[in-house]
Amino acid sequence: MPPFKKYLFAPGPTPVPPEVALEMARPIVHHRTPEFSAVLDQARQRLKPLMGTEQEVLLLASSGTGAMEAAVANLLNPGDAAIYVNAGKFGERWGRILTAFGMAAHEVKVPWGNAVMPGQIEEALQEHPQARAVLIQASETSTTAVHPVREIAAITRRRDVLLIVDGITSVGVFEQKMDEWGIDALVTGSQKALMLPPGLGIAALSPRAWARAAKARSPRFYFDLNRELKAQRDEHTTAYTPAIGLIYGLNKSLEMIHSEGLPTVFARHRLMARAAQAAATALNLKLLAAENPAPGVTGMLVPDRIDGSRLVRYMRDVIGVTVQGGQDQMKGKLVRIGHMGYVAPLDILIAVGALEMALRREGYEFHSGAGVAAAQAEIASGA
Repeated sequence: MPPFKKYLFAPGPTPVPPEVALEMARPIVHHRTPEFSAVLDQARQRLKPLMGTEQEVLLLASSGTGAMEAAVANLLNPGDAAIYVNAGKFGERWGRILTAFGMAAHEVKVPWGNAVMPGQIEEALQEHPQARAVLIQASETSTTAVHPVREIAAITRRRDVLLIVDGITSVGVFEQKMDEWGIDALVTGSQKALMLPPGLGIAALSPRAWARAAKARSPRFYFDLNRELKAQRDEHTTAYTPAIGLIYGLNKSLEMIHSEGLPTVFARHRLMARAAQAAATALNLKLLAAENPAPGVTGMLVPDRIDGSRLVRYMRDVIGVTVQGGQDQMKGKLVRIGHMGYVAPLDILIAVGALEMALRREGYEFHSGAGVAAAQAEIASGA
């Protein structure tokens, strides 16, 4: 029998609030109208504090990967050298995008679960002084680790080197200060902390990135950010047909986020992360990113001799609680519990309780309720 009720704790997509779902269910409007322009303008303005910028924020009808591709295609030329941090599945994606556009991609390899050290970026730039950009994740979703973006920005802004940051699981989860830190391109997607279905890519560029974009020669058509800037800033519309319903939903979700207040939003995410981490410790499960865990998703290594993929399937198909397993070399070895966006601290008790049930079924021995009690204590201490 399928579960009567389902719970979503994936690291994306994440749950959508009823208010946002209702907003997206409004009758469709035409996108070349004053009504749509007003919503588009307001949503773009409301995004700026989440990204820590006064620059224009552009919306694209795409996944977050589309925004990643747009950053590469608009800021680099074929043959340009670029340094990218490969510390997980999505860091690897930077390298694949660079290669697809004919750039010389120089990898800084970091073990999964670790953060890159700023010194590694310094060394890479010394080894490749012709590099035009450094590409990194703020939070690597596949490994649940956070990278020191602020420190790396201090390195790149002293040079004629752009810093391009994937903020897909960081924007709306923890503080981003694009302008203050010196990030040149910050991209994100709709299906994480912004509490929407997939389908919106979001990008903001610094003034020096816009100067680079004005001279970029990489082939592009749909993801031409100069064209989108003109359309969204000057004409209050989009260059091509937008994801109308998602933009209405985005405006509502941003209204909710700002109503809660960004400091409170960030504190809620930190509390949920601490609760999940406390549960892992109580269950004797090691964290993949023990030194630099992400506030939006917690990665727990499954015990030896337990198939993590089977564990995840049981939680989803029998209990009705969706979490995510590991990717690539971590397949079958990792359980990732997402806690970003429309998730409250007490929801973590459901995720941990389901994990305990699945672990018990697989024969793992632990004190029943230990994880739930530890999460509950952490939540109580931060309430």
